Amino acid sequence: MSMIDLSPPAAGQRGPVEHGVRDQIVDAARAHFSRFGYGKTTVADLAKAIGFSKAYIYKFFDSKQAIGQAICAQCLDKVLAGGEAGVVEGKSAADKFRRYFNGLISTSAELFFEDKMLYDIAAHAAEEHWPPAVAYMTSAEDRLKAIILLGRETGEFERKTPIDETCEAILLVMQSFMNPLMLKHNLDGLPEAPTKAINLVLRSLAP
Repeated sequence: MSMIDLSPPAAGQRGPVEHGVRDQIVDAARAHFSRFGYGKTTVADLAKAIGFSKAYIYKFFDSKQAIGQAICAQCLDKVLAGGEAGVVEGKSAADKFRRYFNGLISTSAELFFEDKMLYDIAAHAAEEHWPPAVAYMTSAEDRLKAIILLGRETGEFERKTPIDETCEAILLVMQSFMNPLMLKHNLDGLPEAPTKAINLVLRSLAP
């Protein structure tokens, strides 16, 4: 089940929610974007490559961006899954916190920077605040809040700072490694740099 809550209208999708043709368009678009780049590809290019008419593609997506958003949502789901796997493995709230962010960051680096096409789309999503990027940050904040609340219940984390302020501050600190536009400039520092940031945040959360 997708962790990116994105309704078809918000994603620019049309027609039935579950449809094999939509998946076929997305798969073909991924291959075409990988070869020619997201920015240089038009819907007409995709239609020609897939063997569909532009009109037929528009029955399922209202724009090239909508197709990009579908690809972006799939990728960000994988990033969130990497973080969730860390939460499951963590023994304490602090351990879950550390593993969660390490999972998000390592999965992001692997996905976005081993495939330039995915990076191009992720960069567009972050810069233009596409719905999947916004939904990703909302999901990340929700999971972070749950970890912080667990730590407060177990006595691992301080309880004086309002929970929303705590989460917002942590996400600001971690943006350097969560935002693909910023992560691009911090790849050489992986994994040491995020580890230092995580250690600093955990010290600030101590009661």
